[in-house]
Amino acid sequence: MSNQIFAEKVYTGYEVLHNQIITFENQEITSLEPSEYDLGLRHFQNISAGLFDIHINGGEQFHFTEKADEETIDDIYQSSLKQGTAYVFPTLITSSLENILKGITAIRTYQRKNPGSGVLGMHLEGPFLNPVKRGAHLTEYVRKPTDTELEAIISHGRDVIKLITIAPEMFSREQIDTLIASGITVSAGHSNATYEESVRAFGQGIHLVTHLYNAMSPFGHRQPGLVGATFDTDQVYAPIISDGVHCDYAAARIAYQAKKDKLFLISDALFVGEKVTEFKWGAFDAFLENGQYNNSEGNLAGATISLGDAVRNAVRGVGISVQEAVEMATVRPAKAVGLADKVGTLAVGFPAVFTVFDDDLLNFEVIR
Repeated sequence: MSNQIFAEKVYTGYEVLHNQIITFENQEITSLEPSEYDLGLRHFQNISAGLFDIHINGGEQFHFTEKADEETIDDIYQSSLKQGTAYVFPTLITSSLENILKGITAIRTYQRKNPGSGVLGMHLEGPFLNPVKRGAHLTEYVRKPTDTELEAIISHGRDVIKLITIAPEMFSREQIDTLIASGITVSAGHSNATYEESVRAFGQGIHLVTHLYNAMSPFGHRQPGLVGATFDTDQVYAPIISDGVHCDYAAARIAYQAKKDKLFLISDALFVGEKVTEFKWGAFDAFLENGQYNNSEGNLAGATISLGDAVRNAVRGVGISVQEAVEMATVRPAKAVGLADKVGTLAVGFPAVFTVFDDDLLNFEVIR
């Protein structure tokens, strides 16, 4: 049986359509037709494909690295749905190999039990980072890659890990080739790579960086670093944490001018909804202060925003149009991680999973 809804503005991922009746059946969009009247259907001001957050660490209660199990994955997913985000990559940060393999198994089991969920895979952020740019990641777990450990992660996580963050300067050329050949999207982050090292890694096939500006070698006029290489390489996608804290809005405007349609949004939320005010996992700690998570070393320990918040901040703080801000939270992250044929676009043949929101960008909701 088919279902229909009416939307005043439809953000397809490439354009804005006005006054459309969207028909869907068996969880798939079957048609979009213009109409001046809603015909008594459910009526929405704005609708897009489901927002997609490729970098989120915890839900309202649990943190994936600290508690790498199905309960945490469901907490991340359900908490995200409440905030208007339909698709997520639960992110597991630098930790032991045992914990990494446990997280992979938990994601695989959760996906098998919940085939229609928006948990599309896992983001492994670390552990092969540059200790100089580890940020809040624990020194005790940051390490250089070995061929044996890389093979263990790839063989166990090939169908689950969709994204891995590495510091490319810590890898041999052959090890980067091995990761790219595995089919896992590789992102450069928590890195002190020089401009030359960064460009070399991009030339090998890395086309994404992790939270632009944060925990990476900065741009300098004599040493352009990873930031400069990202700006200077057209094919590289760059996500920003649009909260005004991790990335000043002026820096975000500069990134927008440099990266254009390769700039997109992530939350990097430590927890969702600011319900957790203190957190400790081993030597990792975080305290919610003035709307941001800091650790006892004074470093930022993760964001507090939702992806809907990031969209609103991109519009109000950075000056990006609503259309582009929505694209930065839907089709662009999907393209960056190779899933644009499955999610991110509101068009015939794509999932009937939508994010609806008001004109003030204050309320985001997932409908299906």
